[in-house]
Amino acid sequence: MPLYMDIHTIDGVTAPAVAEAHKADLQTQGAHDVRYLRYWVDEHEGKVFCLVDAPSAEAASDVHREAHGLVAEHIFQVEEGA
Repeated sequence: MPLYMDIHTIDGVTAPAVAEAHKADLQTQGAHDVRYLRYWVDEHEGKVFCLVDAPSAEAASDVHREAHGLVAEHIFQVEEGA
């Protein structure tokens, strides 16, 4: 299954809030055949990055939309390197 990295810009984002959103993603992902793997937060820049194993970018986005409504501005298909 393809890997995707998404990028969110959220003013005032906090790591604890992203942790809660990630929990909601994990509860929602199964219905879309998606696995959210990891996320990173840059509170200073208001950025969140999510790594997801998904059949499509749309499926990954659907999980965010249903789980908490925080849809990414950009989703890139990526290949893992060493």
